[in-house]
Amino acid sequence: MRPLLLLPEIVVFVGGLAALLAGSFLARRRQWITRVVAGVALVSAAVLAAIALAGSDLMAFEGTFRVDTATGVARLVACLGTLAALGLAADELADSPRESESYALLLFSTTGALVLAGAEDLLVLGAGFLLTSIPLYGLIGMARTGRGAEAAMKTYLLGALFGILLLAGVTVLYGVTGTTTYAELPDRLAAAPAGAVAAGTIGLLAGLLFEAGGVPAHFWVPDAAQGAGGAVAAFLTTIPKIGALLATYRLVALLPGTLDWPVFVGVLAAASMTLGNLAAYWQQDPRRLLGWSTVSQVGFLLVPVAVAGASPLALPSLLLYLAGYTVTNLGAFAVSTALPDRRELASYQGLGRARPWLGTSLVVTLLGLVGTPPTVVFVGKLTTATAAWDAGLAWLTVLVVLNSLLSLFYYLRWIEPVYASGRSREEAGEEAAEEAGEAAFVVRPWSARIAVAAALLSVALGIGAGPLWAVVTGR
Repeated sequence: MRPLLLLPEIVVFVGGLAALLAGSFLARRRQWITRVVAGVALVSAAVLAAIALAGSDLMAFEGTFRVDTATGVARLVACLGTLAALGLAADELADSPRESESYALLLFSTTGALVLAGAEDLLVLGAGFLLTSIPLYGLIGMARTGRGAEAAMKTYLLGALFGILLLAGVTVLYGVTGTTTYAELPDRLAAAPAGAVAAGTIGLLAGLLFEAGGVPAHFWVPDAAQGAGGAVAAFLTTIPKIGALLATYRLVALLPGTLDWPVFVGVLAAASMTLGNLAAYWQQDPRRLLGWSTVSQVGFLLVPVAVAGASPLALPSLLLYLAGYTVTNLGAFAVSTALPDRRELASYQGLGRARPWLGTSLVVTLLGLVGTPPTVVFVGKLTTATAAWDAGLAWLTVLVVLNSLLSLFYYLRWIEPVYASGRSREEAGEEAAEEAGEAAFVVRPWSARIAVAAALLSVALGIGAGPLWAVVTGR
């Protein structure tokens, strides 16, 4: 069974349990200890994942969980991404009544994402789905606001619906094949009735797209991004997608050619990137804008999934894009959590002058999400578009380019006020204008630091994409 192959997942889950139990006995002003416990667990898991990444591909628990390059990259990105979310929570949740519970739920959901990333069995896939999604309902509802309650209820109802579809898909595929193990599924699916295979697979894809936040299961994402706390919004638009999209890739890669699955997944990718872009254009709340941006980004991330097995670039490009998106999206959300009261795009007017580093970080991360060089998302979009072209889906490559250009317009709506000023320096006076601007933009320190670090890392990974590509290809 080799349970130690799942040591990173075990460490993260045990860290969540330790944070939950310790929080029950610590005074409110000492709840920060649970944040340290959670951070140590995530760093330890990341180190273990890096060590395992240097090893060979292995199977655990009778072939139901795969430890390979993709799993190793997912572990590293998810653990470090959750660590960044903990940093955002340090500003937002410190000394709050639900501090330790929030950290525990973040780690439990991260564990579920890691299980999804390595799942090689439909039952393990179902368990990973539940472990990822159930903590999200509590995390969203902890905002204790009207919008937070609405978002939590919508996420729960949609999660229940698409969770039923996923489990129904597992049941159908098991019924027509007699197995749930990926190693045995391809041959048996090819011999099974095409209609039953299509119904079961669509149910599975629907559940995974809920977790990822893609069309047609995307409705909860903008509401959750707007209604949840900043750290939670950054987490839920990033970490669960790592496991869900990698699980989707593994599933699509084993499907038989009796149905045209590349075109089907390609249509879902096109719908997600286009709808997300069009809806984001009209948003005034920056977090809701980022929520719709997330829907769009899932569309881009589905492009290499559509060509799974048809291009050697598919899996490496997916992993590279996931790493780049995680860094860049967390950086954009970090700016919004650094300025929690700025809930309209126009309220960022003058940020670039008052807080140059924070303004620059916002511009870098937003342009990074567009796919502007030299950021790492540019390399991710370039390689995913190349993978689609290589697999013969040229129309999907064209849509990637067009939607990237389309996304520029709504990101510019946020960037424009950052460097706009309502009063001239001649009117207000040079020093008085600067002092007034800094006083108006009071920032949360941890969030500001993470925003700057994420922007720098996004550029650094883009410039150093060569070594990063070597990691994701396992060379």
